[in-house]
Amino acid sequence: MPPSLDIVIVNWNAGNLLRRCIASIPSALTGGFTLQRLVVLDNASRDGSAEGLVETLPLTVLRNRSNRGFAAGCNQGAVGSTADYILFLNPDTRLGPDSLGPALAFLEDPANAGVGVLGIRLRGEDGTVQRSCARAPNASRLAAQAVGLDRLLPRLFRPHFMTEWDHADTRSVDQVMGAFLMIRRSLFERLGGFDERYFVYFDDVDLCLSARRAGWDVVHFAGGEAEHKGCGTTESIKDIRLFYSLRSRLLFSGKRFGLAGILIVSVTTLTVEPLIRTSLALLRGNPGDAAAVWRGARMLWADLPAVLPRLLRHRDAL
Repeated sequence: MPPSLDIVIVNWNAGNLLRRCIASIPSALTGGFTLQRLVVLDNASRDGSAEGLVETLPLTVLRNRSNRGFAAGCNQGAVGSTADYILFLNPDTRLGPDSLGPALAFLEDPANAGVGVLGIRLRGEDGTVQRSCARAPNASRLAAQAVGLDRLLPRLFRPHFMTEWDHADTRSVDQVMGAFLMIRRSLFERLGGFDERYFVYFDDVDLCLSARRAGWDVVHFAGGEAEHKGCGTTESIKDIRLFYSLRSRLLFSGKRFGLAGILIVSVTTLTVEPLIRTSLALLRGNPGDAAAVWRGARMLWADLPAVLPRLLRHRDAL
């Protein structure tokens, strides 16, 4: 039997990007596999982007009355899947003939039976290869990133994304980006799906870490390729994007680090980083970005009563 695939796209006001993404899928249906379902989970979009979608594919559109976030949306879209593999795909991606078939053939190869999660090479709209693979965070690395040491002294403080590597070869990595994340359905179910404590951001980091701890490999597969715009739906809400990014960082620390790690990440995230980001925005002559940083930081501080209890539960130190 050929391998089967479900594709899950979580949509929130993606506009024409979602239509462009879906329109690219038929060209990728080569290589001897079956697309069982294409699920678009719409998180209460207000732009009509989930209306009138093409029906030539095995498409199901699920609509939420409120925005449940990316992690919860992915889990909701995957409910009922019986496919061998699930692909979680961002609406700001565009597939091509080499996006799906070669990746599934790689996973089906008995030599790669230990590979549980796979990402492919992503290119920006200008054709530039994106550095989409990352290192598993630890407390010192997150603190260094918060204060900018990974950019000032990258040899001493390695950045999260593997910017020093051209992504031209296939290799095991700590994490692949959730913009294109293919996983064995049985493994996804065994891990309990994405952790819904993350509204958005760090959900892919956490899932890849859980897969590796369960004994599976996470692989960047250079034999497949897709286009990825990046920040396609959040460019206009930089303050909210920053809030959720910092909030998810704190929640990841609370889940994965000990008390010392939680403390150092919390202090740098809540105080030092907003000051540095604001100062840099002002030095660049961009008061709008500086204001967005402060709005995002205020939202994070206002949300602390909800976040703090979670920082002290479910610790699983690295």
